[in-house]
Amino acid sequence: MPNSKRGATNATMWQDNHSSYRGHSLMTRELGETIPALGTNDDVQDYDDVFAPAKLFSPYNGWTWYITEWDPATGLCFGLVKGFETELGYFDLTELAGVTVLGNVPAVERDLHWDPATIGEIQGRSH
Repeated sequence: MPNSKRGATNATMWQDNHSSYRGHSLMTRELGETIPALGTNDDVQDYDDVFAPAKLFSPYNGWTWYITEWDPATGLCFGLVKGFETELGYFDLTELAGVTVLGNVPAVERDLHWDPATIGEIQGRSH
């Protein structure tokens, strides 16, 4: 049953099974409560005005993921991805959390100092 205030569900919150290696979780309950449910922005006229409350990045390959929507039960997210190309799309927190380099070193981190910004503001920055 949806929570009308935030669009969240009563389902179990996604769990980061690799947070002990990283020292922090890619998503906390508090942060997750600030991110709208998947589909919330489907009818937005200008996606540049949509906020990204969370930023993930890989210091190993330069990729960055800006989360604008998510499903707290599954960890499926939608937002801006800067990788080989810069585009809006879906990505999976479980998959990102499990990517490692050099054995068990997590390849994806959450920017713990991120100030939410709109997609338009992000596009105007270099990274």
